Amino acid sequence: MEGHFFGKYMTATGISFPARDLAGFSSAVKREVDDYFARTGLSTKANAAMVLKTVLLLGGTFGCYFLILLTPWAPLVKLGLAVLMGVGVAGVGFAVSHDALHGAYSHKTWVNNLIGRTFDLFGANGYMWKITHNVIHHTYTNIEGIDEDLTVSPLLRLSPASPLLPVHRWQHIYGFLAYAGSTLFWVFTKDFKYILQKDLGPYRSIKHPTGEIINLVVTKLLYYTWAIVIPLVVIDLPWWQILTGFVVMHLVAGFILGVVFQLAHVVEGPDFPVPDPAGKMEDAWLIHEMRTTADFARSNRLLTWYVGGLNHQIEHHLFPKVCSVHYPVIGPIVKEVALKHGVPYHDNPTLWDAVRSHHRMLTALGPKAWADRTAAGSPAVAA
Repeated sequence: MEGHFFGKYMTATGISFPARDLAGFSSAVKREVDDYFARTGLSTKANAAMVLKTVLLLGGTFGCYFLILLTPWAPLVKLGLAVLMGVGVAGVGFAVSHDALHGAYSHKTWVNNLIGRTFDLFGANGYMWKITHNVIHHTYTNIEGIDEDLTVSPLLRLSPASPLLPVHRWQHIYGFLAYAGSTLFWVFTKDFKYILQKDLGPYRSIKHPTGEIINLVVTKLLYYTWAIVIPLVVIDLPWWQILTGFVVMHLVAGFILGVVFQLAHVVEGPDFPVPDPAGKMEDAWLIHEMRTTADFARSNRLLTWYVGGLNHQIEHHLFPKVCSVHYPVIGPIVKEVALKHGVPYHDNPTLWDAVRSHHRMLTALGPKAWADRTAAGSPAVAA
């Protein structure tokens, strides 16, 4: 579990995990993975393949940007480049920024900080991500009211404990499309909303460092400048075509990012544990992560390369400071130890299997839940 390095600025409440372990799983899986790196002499951080991927994804993404900006090509060609740029933005988020912000890219803090700036470069905020993702999501995975990843939008019900609204009757129809708007919401609203909130996840009375507030505003303005203002000034096309390209880029990136992140937790198999009235969880933290997380398409090398190993989500949650390039190798180690100790290891064999499982979850949590409530004679919104 990542250290609560934000404790200076906020106070956590309520949720605790017992110290007990299930048949020694926690110590065993850590020992086996440590032994692998000791035996091979490999670093747990990025290797040459990871650096090459970083160069290719960043180069490809900004290559599309400059082609859009500087060439006299037809609008439809530039729109196609905007689509490719959206694919690149999602890839950088998955496979570059994510590792760096977890401290998994390098042993050197300044390298992680520098590469983590790619997150801010594309309009998100690394500081808020560390709070909501590294700390809150990774610690309180799938706990309703705490895990911010379950509150994507009021239009989506992603947990059995979430309020059931009438609109959720159709979420199995519009759910995947709703993810497309996620990065637009992110760069214009989400970070501002979070940094203004007094309470976030398990934390109360949050006081963010002044420097981080200034950084958020400055980096947002820098993003709006290179992504919107400069194209409007430089590209010889009607403003609405330029803004259409910007929106299309985000719809592509948002759809990819939104779907992939849901396939790791909101699928059949993983649990949605609820703490007891005293705020205590049933399982030790590492067991909790195993019960609430799923891998998918682990044998798909191209997908693994593109999503930065996030299809190996179990390994990522257990070892967030290990670079994602190593997940395909330590995955079988983790699975073997889990099976040996009777710990669940959720795994959808293919990407399509995971997508279908997520769709079934949207159906179960939406229209089926509404039908059950109606049949019980109480169509009111769930408390």
